[in-house]
Amino acid sequence: MTQAEQQTPDPALARLSLALDGIPQRGLPPVERWHPPYCGEIDMRIAADGTWFHNGSPIRRPALVKLFSSILRREPDGRIVLVTPVESVGIVVDDAPFAAVEMAAEGEGEARRIAFRTNVDDLVTVDANHALRFEEGGDGGLRPYVHVRRDLWALLTRATTYDLLALGEERLIDGVSWFGIAGGGSFHIVARSEGA
Repeated sequence: MTQAEQQTPDPALARLSLALDGIPQRGLPPVERWHPPYCGEIDMRIAADGTWFHNGSPIRRPALVKLFSSILRREPDGRIVLVTPVESVGIVVDDAPFAAVEMAAEGEGEARRIAFRTNVDDLVTVDANHALRFEEGGDGGLRPYVHVRRDLWALLTRATTYDLLALGEERLIDGVSWFGIAGGGSFHIVARSEGA
């Protein structure tokens, strides 16, 4: 596959890709304005792959997962809660509350547009408000994330990680060689280059 083919978005991702400016995002409840009492934890968990569980069983209705995801909030103490105007309940999140399951990219350098679709159909374009972040996992592997909203992040799937890293390049910054991704107006540092 040529570099041009790798950077051409799949037509199926056109809605995710670079027409994002013209796509209306689904409305989200104003959870940041709600301050109900905390009512404790419920038996709900979001696994590292983005699968939602209730009472130990996967929630199989995508519409229900999307509804729950729209009322997620990260509290100042780091807890992730489901919040309504009348109550707030804690849930367990194994890693990130979302998974970035598709990616499209267009352009070059810092002007490149990189867009992701999450497992709950949020569309996110990397920019100043939707940064990329890279962490080392417990196994020493790379764990890339994209900011979705309200201090809630999406962990990139293995496939989207490979797609993103294919855009990587080395740059010399203050005399140090770094590997990173250019896009969304910035150079997102992944790691110090080998042998640097």
